[in-house]
Amino acid sequence: MGDGRRRWNARATAAGLPGKPPAVRGTGRSRSPVPVIAGLVTVALLAAGCSAAGAGAGAGAGASPTGTDRGAVAGTRAGAPVPANENRRPGTAGWRITDQGAPGAIEGYADRVSVMPGQSFRLYVSTTAARFRVRAFRMGWYGGTGARQVWVSGTVAGQRQSGPRLSGATRMVTAPWRPSLTVSTAGWPAGAYLLRLDASTGAQRYVPITVRSASTAGKVVLLLGATTWQAYNTWGGYSLYEGPGGFADRSYAVSFDRPYDGNGAQLFLVFDDPPITLAERTAGVPLAYETDVDLAAHPHLLAGARAVISLGHDEYYSASMRSALLAARGAGTNVAFLGANAMFRHIRFASSPLGPDRVEICYKDAAIDPLYGKDNAATTQDWRDPPDPRPESVITGVFYECNPVSAPYVVYDPRNWIFAGTGVRAGTSFPGLVGPEYDRVNTGVPTPPAIEVLAHSPLTCGGVRSYADSAYYTVASGAAVFATGTMRWVCAMRVPHCGHGVDAAARAFVDRATQNLLRAFAVGPAGRVHPAHSNLAPLAAGRGMPYPGT
Repeated sequence: MGDGRRRWNARATAAGLPGKPPAVRGTGRSRSPVPVIAGLVTVALLAAGCSAAGAGAGAGAGASPTGTDRGAVAGTRAGAPVPANENRRPGTAGWRITDQGAPGAIEGYADRVSVMPGQSFRLYVSTTAARFRVRAFRMGWYGGTGARQVWVSGTVAGQRQSGPRLSGATRMVTAPWRPSLTVSTAGWPAGAYLLRLDASTGAQRYVPITVRSASTAGKVVLLLGATTWQAYNTWGGYSLYEGPGGFADRSYAVSFDRPYDGNGAQLFLVFDDPPITLAERTAGVPLAYETDVDLAAHPHLLAGARAVISLGHDEYYSASMRSALLAARGAGTNVAFLGANAMFRHIRFASSPLGPDRVEICYKDAAIDPLYGKDNAATTQDWRDPPDPRPESVITGVFYECNPVSAPYVVYDPRNWIFAGTGVRAGTSFPGLVGPEYDRVNTGVPTPPAIEVLAHSPLTCGGVRSYADSAYYTVASGAAVFATGTMRWVCAMRVPHCGHGVDAAARAFVDRATQNLLRAFAVGPAGRVHPAHSNLAPLAAGRGMPYPGT
């Protein structure tokens, strides 16, 4: 990027706004901020799919709870790949929470974000109930039920543990609890899991855990966005966005040594679960399951992977995560970004008493980061900002611009293979499918040269007219990269529960396009069969392409 970095201006920050700090258009100029309340956006997206009918039947036991029963574990061999017939096994609709209970009625966290098949992890649970049980649900298609119960604990004695602990200048919240039980994953196939804590009083909460795939070679990797879940987590009153005093009182570091707020898995259910379910009902696509924390910890995690899929909201990236993704693309691994605002915040990790990579650091302002002036490549602000600007568009192809917005999604290039079988034409429009955050192809910032705009959706955000873009590009290794440019791509998979005017037609379009993508990406470097053809010049000539600042 060289001298081009100098043209990047530091983002304006407005203290005191709830939720996300204001979005600023990334055109190389300072612009008026557009306020957005992330909590309200999340609540709207959570309108359905997170609560329903009661618990499913028990299925064996494998925990070592303090003072409780131990049971036998049955299932696939520990460390075995996901059986081809896993999603043909009986599922249960009884995985949903029916009663969260009062605040603090029951909540918990695991001492690992993910484990390898067969490994154990510890659960830390606080409850006002005398007893509780834990049920483990593997999330997936399962004939539309959404999950399969793979394990249930014996009865565990409940205890009310200490309150949140706030530490020092970073305002990091932890829950320094005693472990309640140890859970073995022997017999659990790789996948995304929700552990449901069921108090004897009827209160329930989730704890997410991922059982990693032993290898990603030859597979399409579903990358769960745990760093983004934690960034938004307000348990104990603080997140990377706000504290009791608003944005200026936010945490500079957040810990995985605490429960998630709300039902315990809000962002997973909104942004990660729908595309996982869709992928598991897409025939012929071998899948692997990893989290972004795993990507940070294991530089060669994606070696031999056919593709890696960034799910619905994947905002927080460390340098090692970014490097791993670049290396995979350079080796021919396809990449897809199903949300918007991906790879936007630069983070770094630190250890906690429970292990490595349990603390996520993001000051959001290089000048207040202790590494400023000492290691400017490691300071934690937006990736596009000084002192070492590396905008996300280098990898995603698109450039985050503004929020909040709600606008129709407009097809520009219906002939692209990703849209095959969807029935769309040039100008086909899907109400509400763009929002609340969006990306665009911005030729004024570093952008892959052979980039093809597939959807070009006019909108107005913060009083400025612009566009949201879905885009596709290919590189010399043969790897292909697709970005939807909107956070409602995954939301459409949840119709009729998405809201915002997103309808069944949008769901059919998104489902088919995503399945086309998964199937082609599963074969190998898609750019060898489907090279991108830049159409920016025709866009500029025929459609105006009136991007601010370009």
